[in-house]
Amino acid sequence: MTGNAITGRDHEAAIASALARGQAARSPIVASWARSARHGLAPSRRPQGNRLSQSELTRLRERMEPVTRAARPTLERLFQAVGGFGASVILASRNGIPFEHLVNSAEDRDFAEAGLSRGTDWSEAAAGTNGIGTCLAEGRTVVIHRDQHFLTANTALTCASAPVYDAGGEMVAVLDVSTVRRDIAGGFAGLLSHSVTEAARRIEADLFHACYPGARMVLVPGVERGMGAILAVDADELVIGATRVARQHLGLSGDLGRNPVPAADLLGIESHNRPEDGERAVIARAIARTGGNMSAAARALGISRATLHRKMGRPD
Repeated sequence: MTGNAITGRDHEAAIASALARGQAARSPIVASWARSARHGLAPSRRPQGNRLSQSELTRLRERMEPVTRAARPTLERLFQAVGGFGASVILASRNGIPFEHLVNSAEDRDFAEAGLSRGTDWSEAAAGTNGIGTCLAEGRTVVIHRDQHFLTANTALTCASAPVYDAGGEMVAVLDVSTVRRDIAGGFAGLLSHSVTEAARRIEADLFHACYPGARMVLVPGVERGMGAILAVDADELVIGATRVARQHLGLSGDLGRNPVPAADLLGIESHNRPEDGERAVIARAIARTGGNMSAAARALGISRATLHRKMGRPD
């Protein structure tokens, strides 16, 4: 893909040829084209233009307000960095609907004509291969440059999109930087990709901090600092939350709030019970290590089950 302007007929022929040669197994872009075709789309077809009503958009923005609140500082910093290049910054829902859009007034009309505005459906099913929709479909950062888009109508766009995961490790939004400028080279698109990925990680960290305001934040050792591998640790030194990257690195799963894990065990600290720890903290970690089995925890501590319940302030 050169990114140079091509005719609709040439674009359609290039896609048909790539699909006919079975390139979907070797190229993520062609794999997305194949998905777009299975959705019943054709390159020459205009975008469906599915758009939320104003009341539906209002409800979506209200529902996503906690994400927007955490993301706002990062969105504004990112826009300050890329807005001068004619790029806009978008936060879209996990259904592919932009609900926040930062754009210079000079480019607002261009983006509106491209259909890239609040409330418009940019899922792959509606718009074919594109930054937001393909990011959602593949769960990773993508760059869709010009004629890599499936629909000819979208080939003026260059889009870099990254998934945003919430404190539980679930994808909650997509961060997108798009431009309609025709002088954007593929190399610059790569720089946009790096910027949008780093910004998405900052948003994830802010969402995580907001979810655990009273916890101590611990960076997981052995993971690049910018990857966002963070643990939320309570006063008993129990891990009660972990970002998606931390979960992947440490093999964590499930609800850590209900089933916490001793931080010392996860981080490989040999001395689990420190002299400065209170009795309750030591007991809490013993219970966590046994998965909530009170009898096993009592045996590990060398006390009776009745004594354990009494120390925890629970009825036997």
